Amino acid sequence: MADTETAGTEAHAVIIFHNPSCSNSRTALGILQERSVDHAVVEYLVTPPSRETLEMIISRLRDPVPDLIRTTDKRFLELGLDPNAYTSAEEVIGLLLVHPELMQRPIVVKGDRAVIARPGDRVAEVLT
Repeated sequence: MADTETAGTEAHAVIIFHNPSCSNSRTALGILQERSVDHAVVEYLVTPPSRETLEMIISRLRDPVPDLIRTTDKRFLELGLDPNAYTSAEEVIGLLLVHPELMQRPIVVKGDRAVIARPGDRVAEVLT
C-alpha cells in the first residue's frame, strides 16, 4: 500500500477513506477522534484510490463487494449504469477507478479488516 494516496498511512492503526460532506463519514471520523484512535484520513475525492488500494480494501472488506458502489447516487443514475453489472471485485474496481465519487463512504480499515461505516457507528466493528 505504497500509493501516493495512502503514503504515510502505514504507521497509523486505522485508515478512514473520508468524504467531509457525508454525515456518516463525519460520524465515523468523530468516533475515531473521541476514542483517541490513531488514524489517517484519506479524502478519496481529493486523492482517488488506485487499483492497489481498492484491491487492499476489497481483500479486507467484511461487506459484500458490490456494496462499495453508491448505486442510488444521483451520479450513478445520471450515467445510466446498471447495478447488476458490478458484482465482481474486478467490475467494482474498474468502475471506481473511473468514477471514485461513486465509492461508498466512509471506508474504515484496521489491520486485516475493512468496513463500510454506514451508519457511522459501524466503525466500532473494526476497532474491537
